[in-house]
Amino acid sequence: QVQLVESGGGLVQPGGSLRLSCAASEFSLAYYAINWFRQAPGKEREGVSCITSGDGNTYYADSVKGRFTISRDNAKNTVYLQMNSLKPEDTAVYFCAADLYRCTLTVVPENNLYQYDYWGQGTQVTVSS
Repeated sequence: QVQLVESGGGLVQPGGSLRLSCAASEFSLAYYAINWFRQAPGKEREGVSCITSGDGNTYYADSVKGRFTISRDNAKNTVYLQMNSLKPEDTAVYFCAADLYRCTLTVVPENNLYQYDYWGQGTQVTVSS
């Protein structure tokens, strides 16, 4: 079954860092735009960052700009989200999504998830002292 797998989440103190990974085993991520979303309890899934295929342009939500960095390693078929200076409000489940065309920072309601080609199962990030 084609799928994305996120890893790297965990519990970290405010000001700390985590690096999330998004990997695929059945297809090459190099041909896809990769989007990172997060979903806090009671809220909709919001775009955090994305990286395009080909030229690798990167985009960030204002709330994470200057703290998060998205990158891809095509040799490892993995996309990373380096998260520094973490804040309690960054606490959420983080998802990656692959799409041939979409590289967006929008809010995605549950009934619109189909718009992206592939999703991962999510990884929990908790920022707390």
